[in-house]
Amino acid sequence: MARRPTTYQEAERRGRRGETLAAMWLRLKGYRVLGRRIKTHAGEIDLAALCPFGPVCFIEVKARGEGRAAAEAVGMSQRTRIARAASLYLAARPGLAKRGARFDIIAISPFRPPLHLRDVWRPDD
Repeated sequence: MARRPTTYQEAERRGRRGETLAAMWLRLKGYRVLGRRIKTHAGEIDLAALCPFGPVCFIEVKARGEGRAAAEAVGMSQRTRIARAASLYLAARPGLAKRGARFDIIAISPFRPPLHLRDVWRPDD
């Protein structure tokens, strides 16, 4: 049976659900969520969270059938955009900038717990 095309509203709802699930998962792991859907002039960051005793994590949330496919879904241009947005976010918050930054991906798959891929890329890669 063919799937019907997804409308923009359905995709938006699915994205918000995925981000909510990812934020809850991070809280269970001891992270402090600093913001969701953070908008900067460079673009949007899905989630920003403070790692316990670690850096500020900028997290891209991807809903994929296979968890590892999420890392491949974040291309070089998207990584560059997220890194620029993170730089602007930290520039406005010097206290957080001292802790450093890390770029993560959380893959949301149906009927599975979220897969948190830590330190997936570095801005200078």
